[in-house]
Amino acid sequence: MGSDMKVVLYTQRVELIESYGERRDCADQNIPRFIEACGYLPIPLPNIRNIAEKLIEQIQPSGIILTGGNSLAKYGGDAPERDEAERRILDVSLERDIPVYGFCRGMQVILDYFDCELNQVQGHVAVHHKVSGVLGELEVNSFHNQACYRVKDPVEVLAQTQDGVIEAVQHKNKRILGTMWHPERETPFPDLDIQRIQKLFG
Repeated sequence: MGSDMKVVLYTQRVELIESYGERRDCADQNIPRFIEACGYLPIPLPNIRNIAEKLIEQIQPSGIILTGGNSLAKYGGDAPERDEAERRILDVSLERDIPVYGFCRGMQVILDYFDCELNQVQGHVAVHHKVSGVLGELEVNSFHNQACYRVKDPVEVLAQTQDGVIEAVQHKNKRILGTMWHPERETPFPDLDIQRIQKLFG
């Protein structure tokens, strides 16, 4: 890795370790591997709102990735501090025009931020299915219990399944992209996902 590598920040899931009385931030090691494969230096963000904001201001990243794991608290999740931190991350990203990519929960955070409702869905966990739309026809993985069927401005749909679940979105005017699939869970990492990130983050 060169010292002049562009930095991409990524969020982490919250794990509750009751035996230690700890709330731990953690992430699949394939997430930084995927970010490196896209050509960036990955750095994790803590689920502590003010520290995450300071890190963004200090590092001035080329992009931010909102990752999977943890349902939103309003839909039954148990990590409200993550919801709060990621909402602020989106605030700062919009203020500073920092590109954002969200996958799975990350896309749900983007949808919720722009007031798009999520619904419980069946048959979308640990499967592969086809999606189609502006992105063409793709076969992607799926690991989610909540889904969106209708978006509002300024969000637009890029791909959805035959049963109407929206699987990819973007902001009409800002550099914000979301997919419900996990690019880091494929081996090898899909070229199309890598290219999509490189185009978004530059």
